[in-house]
Amino acid sequence: MVKKSDVSAGDLTKTYIKIREERAKLSAKFKEEDSVLSRQLDRVKKGLLDYCDEHSVESVRTSEGLFFRSTQQKYWTADWEKMYSFVLEHEVPELFEKRLNQTNLKQFLEENPEAHPEGLNMDTTYSITVRKK
Repeated sequence: MVKKSDVSAGDLTKTYIKIREERAKLSAKFKEEDSVLSRQLDRVKKGLLDYCDEHSVESVRTSEGLFFRSTQQKYWTADWEKMYSFVLEHEVPELFEKRLNQTNLKQFLEENPEAHPEGLNMDTTYSITVRKK
C-alpha cells in the first residue's frame, strides 16, 4: 500500500487528469453509440404505436414477446401565481413536490442568518476541482 507521503500532489493531479480524460472519452463514445440506438428504438416504438392504432388494440402477444400501449399524462402550469392561489383555495398542498430549491434556500439563509426553519437539515461536503495548467 502506498503511504500518503510517498505520492506527490503533482503526481496525484496528473493521475486525476489522466483518469478524467479517459472517462470523458469513454462517455463521449458511449453517448454517441447510445444516441444511434436510442433513435432506432424511437422509430421501432413509433412503429409499435402505429400498429396499435391501425389495429385498434392496446396489447399484442407475438412469438417474440408482448407489447402494449399505455397512456401517460403530464401536467404543468403556465401561471404559477394562479396555481398557488388554486392550491391555497382548495387546500391541496400535495399537488406540489416536497423538495427545496437549493440555490434559493442558500441565498435566503445567507441574507437572513437569524431565520432558520425548524426541521431544516444541512450537510456540507468538500469537493476537489482539478484543472489542467
